[in-house]
Amino acid sequence: MLIVFVVGYCLIVFEHVNKVNKAAVALFIGSALWAIYALGGEQILAEGYSASWRTFNAQGSGDLLNFITHDELFHHLSEIASILFFLLGAMTIVELVDKYQGFKIITSKIESSNVKRLLWIVSILTFFMSAVLDNLTTTIVIITVLRKLITKQENRWVFASVVVVSANAGGAWSPIGDVTTIMLWIGGQITAAHIITTLIVPSLVNMIVATSLFSMFTVEGQAVRPALPDDETRAFTTYREQVFMLVVGTCALVSVPVFKTITHLPPYLGMLMGLSVMWIMTDRYLKNRSAEDRRTLTVTAALKAVDVPTVLFFLGVLSAVAALQSAGHLDLMAQWLDENFKNIYVVNILIGIISSVVDNVPLVAASMGMYQIADPAATGFTGQFVQDGQFWTFLAYCAGTGGSLLIIGSAAGVAAMGLEKIDFIWYLRRISWIAFVGYLAGALTYYLQTIIF
Repeated sequence: MLIVFVVGYCLIVFEHVNKVNKAAVALFIGSALWAIYALGGEQILAEGYSASWRTFNAQGSGDLLNFITHDELFHHLSEIASILFFLLGAMTIVELVDKYQGFKIITSKIESSNVKRLLWIVSILTFFMSAVLDNLTTTIVIITVLRKLITKQENRWVFASVVVVSANAGGAWSPIGDVTTIMLWIGGQITAAHIITTLIVPSLVNMIVATSLFSMFTVEGQAVRPALPDDETRAFTTYREQVFMLVVGTCALVSVPVFKTITHLPPYLGMLMGLSVMWIMTDRYLKNRSAEDRRTLTVTAALKAVDVPTVLFFLGVLSAVAALQSAGHLDLMAQWLDENFKNIYVVNILIGIISSVVDNVPLVAASMGMYQIADPAATGFTGQFVQDGQFWTFLAYCAGTGGSLLIIGSAAGVAAMGLEKIDFIWYLRRISWIAFVGYLAGALTYYLQTIIF
């Protein structure tokens, strides 16, 4: 299983060499790992590394094949599907706003042609937007706007990379900004007020340091806006319609964390509800418009414009990681970290680095399984594991921002890679070191906070 994962990962990394679409490779390794797991499950699970199998077996069933093909596969499929439907809903809403030319309202207000000044505007905007929405949705929105602001591909890749780093940093200090912080918040390891007050400064330092390095080493000159095609320059919607659709789309996105907080249902349901409301509104609005407008401005047209290969890439990667998690690979790694590194800061920094290779969601889930919330009266090392303890708080920062080290290390990065076709090796050579310096700067800031306060 590990060999297939590593080989497939390398094929994704060197997509520009082998000319095979990364979505095809991701789907293959996702399917192949589950097939190997199902065929060799008896030998794999006999090693006893899978915590979920031990729990299942303790219940008295012991039906190994049923455990793999039904319990585990469908359990992980439900989690993967919730991410995919969330992504599909968000991308459709953004495409619909774009078709109504709603983003013209934003791009017309950004008048700076200085690349470095524009870089800071985008970074700060992304940082705070991702705390209110989430890092994935914010990345989709901002990259859609960037396409209308920057012509040169190299600069647009740099800006997209800034968006990834800033979105992950912004999502880390908000209880609704990233999937991992949501998991820790719902699981009771952290509280909303604590995560905001404790991590906003380290996350802000991460963003500022990284953006400063981006500004010094990656971009220069003036921003040249692309020459838009006739169907985008032609004002086929009124200014009032553009404003209205931008406001409605923003409300649909912002309502998702509110929906989750009130109902405790998964965020994808809130996203789909927002999309459905916009669908009903636009269908009713377009009933008296021309046939051309009905073809162009409907949700159906927006769905056709959604980047489906990016969604399938998500499906493949998440399926592959889910197979490794179910087979016990991630539990084994968590045990190794626990046995070899007793310092919670080192453990969490390593978890953040590893999350740039393996999705941070199962890593955090494995950590939550390895370490229980300690009694508040506990002292010493175990005192780090109480609710809002330093281990859980620092885990939220490291798991949330560590994925920026590689372009496929976070949901925001995968979305940016799919939307802008960013080359993995280019990101590794040009961006990874910047993201790493920002990551360590934020981690050091958190450590100094714990000493001072």
